[in-house]
Amino acid sequence: MADDKKVDLTEETARRWLKERGVEVQDMADLVFFLQEKYHENLKMEDCLANVERVLSKREVQNAIITGIQLDMLAEKGMLEEPLQSIIGSDESLYGVDEILAFSIVNVYGSIGFTNYGYIDKLKPGILAHLNDKSTGECHTFLDDIVGAIAAAASSRLAHRAARAEKEKK
Repeated sequence: MADDKKVDLTEETARRWLKERGVEVQDMADLVFFLQEKYHENLKMEDCLANVERVLSKREVQNAIITGIQLDMLAEKGMLEEPLQSIIGSDESLYGVDEILAFSIVNVYGSIGFTNYGYIDKLKPGILAHLNDKSTGECHTFLDDIVGAIAAAASSRLAHRAARAEKEKK
């Protein structure tokens, strides 16, 4: 991110909270690489990073990040009313609202993102394994889905751009 870019409070908070919750931009770029390496022979990590940065620059993505992380933090502190406290605190499998919030991110770059998201959500590679680990005492009910969705959206963005570049070569 360029130093001269004016970052507003929503983006600044979203990025800071991701970092405070243990998620680096590099972690998400690693997931993008994981999703796309089979499809792009000369895939570079810098391209994965650039696509994650673009996804993070979207207001609807920032809103999803701060909403989900806030709910996770409140659940971690036991500050939600029941039954929501127990549902979010335990990441109840039938809850589904965490995935719905993630879909708002995936939707930004088209339907291919749904496939990427479903795949990565099932496998939970990289940072997602840590975020999904219930033994840490941390609550990441929303964050693991948000991070997976950011990676899926960035993968979709990368795939769309690569397809367009390939088409322009012909």
